[in-house]
Amino acid sequence: MRTRFILMQTSHAGNVGAAARAMKVMGFDDLVLVAPRWPDVLQRAEAVERASGAGDVLEKARIVATLDEALDGVQYLCATVMTARDFGPPTFTPREHLSLVASQQESVAFLFGSERYGMRNEDVYRCHAALTIPTNPDYGSLNIAAAIQVIAYEWRSVIGDPRRVGSSAAHQDKADARAVAGMLEHWEQSLTAIGFLDPAAPKKLMPRLNQLFNRAQPTPEEIHILRGVAKAMAEAAKRPRR
Repeated sequence: MRTRFILMQTSHAGNVGAAARAMKVMGFDDLVLVAPRWPDVLQRAEAVERASGAGDVLEKARIVATLDEALDGVQYLCATVMTARDFGPPTFTPREHLSLVASQQESVAFLFGSERYGMRNEDVYRCHAALTIPTNPDYGSLNIAAAIQVIAYEWRSVIGDPRRVGSSAAHQDKADARAVAGMLEHWEQSLTAIGFLDPAAPKKLMPRLNQLFNRAQPTPEEIHILRGVAKAMAEAAKRPRR
């Protein structure tokens, strides 16, 4: 099971090292940082010290500028939130949802927000599900490394031995999250061109379409068809009306 941990706009180098340690303990090593505060965060002394033996995870980790880049190859994306949003993907506890994810997916990523601001709504909207860790309702704030440790443990409990290797043609057939995002950007442009989407008042049209396609989990071939539809809409918008 390919598993990635994505940290958004991390501001403390020590937390990156602690996250690497939490991941290695549970047998995971795919760490991606999106626009961290420090460009050299993976080499900073605080990160190396807090990694405490998980330096190999830091060495393998990648820094990217955007979430789109971090999602390359990811089929299913889980946000981590303290409380459920009024709008967006369904929210579950890790234990009630992750066994279902493991049975249907081949590559999964867990998305963690900034220490300062948590998860932005626009990033949560892109996810297939949101995970919330049951905590004391009067004091539910978890350090990011602690949250990663809990999620990593729950996920390891579901998928089992880290040496297990498996494949499924059905799983691999699903388009990754980056392909879905690219298709949605194409649709946004075309819906604007035909007058269906008003950029000045978009409301939640695109996040709702994002959720729709996340539930559908289209294949690469279906993404190609949907891009064809978007292209046809844009071309129709250019034709003079009779």
